[in-house]
Amino acid sequence: MTVIIGALLFALYRQLIIEQQYQVTQYLESETQRYQQLALTVDRRSFAAQIRAADPQTALIAWRNSYDMVGALSFMPEGMPMLPQTRDFPILTGGPDKLHILTGGLVMTRYGPVLIATRTDNLATLIDKFISAAATAVMLTIVLTLALGYLFSKAILRRLVQYNRLSEQIERGHYDTRLPLSWRQDEFDMLALQFNNVLDILENNLMAVRGATDNIAHDLRTPLSHIRIGLEELASKPSNEISEGCAILTEELDHCLATFDAMLSLTRIEEGQQTLDLQELSLAQLCTDLLDMADAVAESNEQTLSLSLLADHKVFGDKYLLFQALYNLVDNAMKYSGQGARIEIIQSGPQIQIRDNGPGIPDDSKERVFERLVRLDPSRHLQGTGLGLSMVKAILSRHNAKINLTDNHPGLVVTIKF
Repeated sequence: MTVIIGALLFALYRQLIIEQQYQVTQYLESETQRYQQLALTVDRRSFAAQIRAADPQTALIAWRNSYDMVGALSFMPEGMPMLPQTRDFPILTGGPDKLHILTGGLVMTRYGPVLIATRTDNLATLIDKFISAAATAVMLTIVLTLALGYLFSKAILRRLVQYNRLSEQIERGHYDTRLPLSWRQDEFDMLALQFNNVLDILENNLMAVRGATDNIAHDLRTPLSHIRIGLEELASKPSNEISEGCAILTEELDHCLATFDAMLSLTRIEEGQQTLDLQELSLAQLCTDLLDMADAVAESNEQTLSLSLLADHKVFGDKYLLFQALYNLVDNAMKYSGQGARIEIIQSGPQIQIRDNGPGIPDDSKERVFERLVRLDPSRHLQGTGLGLSMVKAILSRHNAKINLTDNHPGLVVTIKF
């Protein structure tokens, strides 16, 4: 701000000097033409009378005739150039301002050289006052800028100190701490809002990790306990029962390994580490294969599984992964709908729906079921890893498809849109 104001004042100063020089030049040129024309139209006596009558307050005119000086001066200054060249010279007067500075030069007329000059010390005084006022303005601007800068920096430093103190609390593990937002809605508030969003995501992720850890501990504690007890009992069993005991322990271990394998597969799919074998697929054919695979399981559960194909649609995707996702959804419907349930697979263009008339999912849990290791069955009496729907959502996201859960009154409707 100080530099800008200084530049503006300097530009005004330069414009004032140029304007002064222009006015002096224009005035001297007009007076030159006037007296040159006057010398051509009047005689010597009348010319002298006109010079004597000139107002010294506006222009100083002097002419040396054959006898003496005529005009406002008693002698002709030495070294005066011919107009338009000019030179400054001082004169003494009897008034309160005894010393005047004039600018002028000589002009050649029919009666000889005439000195034409105009007073410029008033303009010089005006310029001096302007310079003094400009210097005062610049100093006040500097003082005001420093004061405002100090106050602004103190306000910024105060907010930075506050942010630093809160960040130390976050570093000590208080992840519920948030940076305050002010009414100003400035850059600091934008930064604080973004930082708070990051903290929200971090806290949610930490809660998810803790929940996943609890779920892993809950799911694996029982089979690991069974394995430990089985190993202790294996040593005291007769030789003909060892083979059967080993088979039971192996099944428990397979369940534990399946959980970890599913988690690793889910991570590879979510992070794009697993390469997709893309090919053109028919959704109608995919649903037909799904019916052929799941129909026998539904029949064994005394359930009805039907397929409705309304309009085929082609997509590019990984056949194995998409079939795995769809089968997981149908398998969940058969698993949780209960004996005698009715399950429908409806394919219409880019949309696939899987409907059942089971107990459904509460509204507050429809998004939570897609999280890792979340199982709505608190007793966990049904065997599973809790990763099925997480795997489904990850696979569909890799194929730019969306999944939505709604009520079937009763039951659940799973809608997939490619």
